[in-house]
Amino acid sequence: MNMIIGLGVVLVLGILFMIFRIGSLMEVAKDKKEDDSWNNINAILFMAFMIFGLAGFLWYSYKHFGSYEPPVASEHGEITDNLFWVTMYITVFAFVIIFIAMFWFTYTYRYDKNRKAAFFADNHYLEMTWTVIPAIVLALLIFKGLRTWNDITSPASKDAVVIEMIGQQFAWTARYPGVKDKELGHHNYKLIDAVNEFGLDLSDKNSFDDFKSLTLYLPKGKEVLLKIRAKDVIHSVFLPHFRVKMDAVPGMETHFKFTPTKSTEDMRAETGNPNFNYEMAFTVPCGK
Repeated sequence: MNMIIGLGVVLVLGILFMIFRIGSLMEVAKDKKEDDSWNNINAILFMAFMIFGLAGFLWYSYKHFGSYEPPVASEHGEITDNLFWVTMYITVFAFVIIFIAMFWFTYTYRYDKNRKAAFFADNHYLEMTWTVIPAIVLALLIFKGLRTWNDITSPASKDAVVIEMIGQQFAWTARYPGVKDKELGHHNYKLIDAVNEFGLDLSDKNSFDDFKSLTLYLPKGKEVLLKIRAKDVIHSVFLPHFRVKMDAVPGMETHFKFTPTKSTEDMRAETGNPNFNYEMAFTVPCGK
């Protein structure tokens, strides 16, 4: 239904544009004198669009500011959220400046038969300004992001809780190490069959007490290392409240380390939702 409405709106706008264009061509064919009134009207409409568009954007952003992201429940999540909002503030600032400048110039320098536009081939100062400043800002953001990413994907501590996440169409399965050895056994994808669903190497004694769960259990306040792999195609593990997102790639193992800071009960109290449970989702279309 929405697609039909959208196509209808596009069709109506197209017809109106064609009518306006035909009218303009007829005026040219009749050799009518130039009329600047439409230039002024269009310039005023541009300014009106700028004012109402910018006001609507700022109002909507302020009104829904609290719903842009779920509450954060991990240590590194605070860092990634700060990076996100710094990037967002810089982007919005640049957007507002460019938005105002674009429509203001359209209004101020609309066609005037008594005014001739000045022409210059280039301006080195302007080119250096709008090249160097964005380059510096982007470099700082990228370096900070890489530093955070390297910390997230660096080796975990010896005391970290190690859990393996296996993705398949269409479920995540967690494999935990046994209580005695606290180590995951080796695996080999070539060993996967109807019985050995994880491809466990049963010649490794550490795999004897490994066990699986369709629910992911995480300890609060302790570092967790997720070892992630896929049984069939590419997947992506996503824990939005922990700000965890990592692809599961067939034939290789990826990993993600983080420290949860809030239990399920903590989040239920914070959100006021007694039925709250953390979500673990697939976030990419399963592909080759």
